[in-house]
Amino acid sequence: MSGTSAEPAAEPAAEPAAEPAADVLRIGNCSGFYGDRLSAMREMLEGGPLDVLTGDYLAELTMLILGKDTLKDPGAGYARTFVRQAEECLGLALERGTRLVANAGGLNPAGLAERIREVARGLGLDAAVAHVEGDDLRSRAAEAGAEGALTVNAYLGGAGIAAALRGGADVVVTGRVTDASLVVGPAVAHFGWTLDPAHHDALAGAVVVGHVLECGTQATGGNFSGALALRAADPEPWSRPLGFPLAELAADGSATITKHPGTGGAVTVDTVTAQLLYEVQSARYLGPDVTTHLDTVELEQAGEDRVRLSGVRGSAPPGRLKVCVNELGGWRNTAELVLTGLDVEAKAAWVRAQLDAALDAGGRRPAEVHWSQVTQPALDAETEEAASVLLRCSVKDPEPGPVGKPFTAAVVELALASYPGFTLTGPPAAPTPYGVYRPAYVERSLVEHTVVHADGRREVVADPTVLAPPEEDDGAGEAGRRPSPYPAPQDTLTRRLPLGTFVHARSGDKGGDANLGLWVAHDGAPPEQHAARSRWLQKLITPRKVRELVPEAADLDVEVFVLPNLGGVNVLVRGLLGDGVAASTRFDPQAKALGEWVRSRTVHIEEGLL
Repeated sequence: MSGTSAEPAAEPAAEPAAEPAADVLRIGNCSGFYGDRLSAMREMLEGGPLDVLTGDYLAELTMLILGKDTLKDPGAGYARTFVRQAEECLGLALERGTRLVANAGGLNPAGLAERIREVARGLGLDAAVAHVEGDDLRSRAAEAGAEGALTVNAYLGGAGIAAALRGGADVVVTGRVTDASLVVGPAVAHFGWTLDPAHHDALAGAVVVGHVLECGTQATGGNFSGALALRAADPEPWSRPLGFPLAELAADGSATITKHPGTGGAVTVDTVTAQLLYEVQSARYLGPDVTTHLDTVELEQAGEDRVRLSGVRGSAPPGRLKVCVNELGGWRNTAELVLTGLDVEAKAAWVRAQLDAALDAGGRRPAEVHWSQVTQPALDAETEEAASVLLRCSVKDPEPGPVGKPFTAAVVELALASYPGFTLTGPPAAPTPYGVYRPAYVERSLVEHTVVHADGRREVVADPTVLAPPEEDDGAGEAGRRPSPYPAPQDTLTRRLPLGTFVHARSGDKGGDANLGLWVAHDGAPPEQHAARSRWLQKLITPRKVRELVPEAADLDVEVFVLPNLGGVNVLVRGLLGDGVAASTRFDPQAKALGEWVRSRTVHIEEGLL
């Protein structure tokens, strides 16, 4: 990779002779986010044999949090929970021959690597710790079009991780690599793949495996719309903490997704599909190492808690790298009022008018004032809570002043002067800062993907030799945009029922965009009926229908991508979350429950599909 380094890279040392690749690489996950179950690393190491154990600690919001940490302490910027896990489990990992690969380095992978070395020395262990850097572009923010931003991080691929593992590392920590790179890197090292076209399909298979594993227990039943039915049918597996997933990855990129025996939850075609459709955009999943074609993925139940993944095709990656940019957006505050009993709409209208007038009269009005909508509570409710609804007022401003005392005092002063039953869910709070996320794209020449080996040797990692032509390059990262294919017009439908009658959903955020995956449940229906349901769903879900089901999207761009092999569609609602989770005033700022809401919406369904 071209670019300028602050320190010339040393000549690469001769690589040790590679061991013959085993038939299968067993790779697991022990973290889906910064704050996930601390005991998971030990559980995965003790639960069964693993060649590699990965941990995903980073998200767009996490980078913002770590960026704020570095404002207070320049030596911070990494996921401290990984250190705690290493203190407990590093000896066990070395004993079992399991290598640890984590993106917990965040904004300071070098600092985390040194901290892990300190942990090893304190435990009397001889651990080779390497780190991957080059993603942090804060020193070149102006060239990346992000001058003044708090964080500016390019999404790196798995080649740096592979080089670190080939160099003998027991532990590899990185900054902002793509989530799937935590699997791609070990696979490249283990099987001897290159980033050339000959291995595009295998690389794409590893990307899909990485995407399934990256969110931990979401692949084993967590946040899964069918989990309640599975739990009702067989409560026992759901009485234990959900097991973290692992994959048995083959040299051709095919894999079996499973979990350790005796752990909670389940691994089914539906739980894996749920994660496959989580936070992606089009059917082309763009990454720095390969473009993965999600519409080629084939899933098959291969036994209890075993799902076979195969058929994945890959092509050249894009020429540019996606960049996560976080900027300090301003200050925010929220008041939550309780409306109880009758006339809640009139009560809401009165207090809105009162507070709006008070804010206008109080000096400088906040730059943004957002009110939530209210709905009628249950009539003749048997509890006061059931008879109540919430009304939220959220305010935002570039400065803390207008959203501090002038706002909270205006709310409190209405306590004895507004609607009957006035009450708040909590006391007034001080304003808090929020960030704004936006994606950017940079030429690869701006980024120097570098491995710092355990012995201090620096190695610059080369780019893929073949890149997609510019007309196919939507910017690397998680996904690109392509026209939505549609089958025939909708059929005549006869019954009105919830969409979730036989459709599962999984939703989430992609910056300011909301992602919604919908697919037909594998509920034991005959194959012909399942295929008919899939065709019906793919005809039903058009941008127009999405705007009908999600009225908030009425004026937004909506894209729908058909995934025939998965029996579903992937929906992208652009701008639903505004400037991203840290800045959103939406009730569900990460769109985590969007899928469950859409499943509850009623649609017309043919009798023959039921």
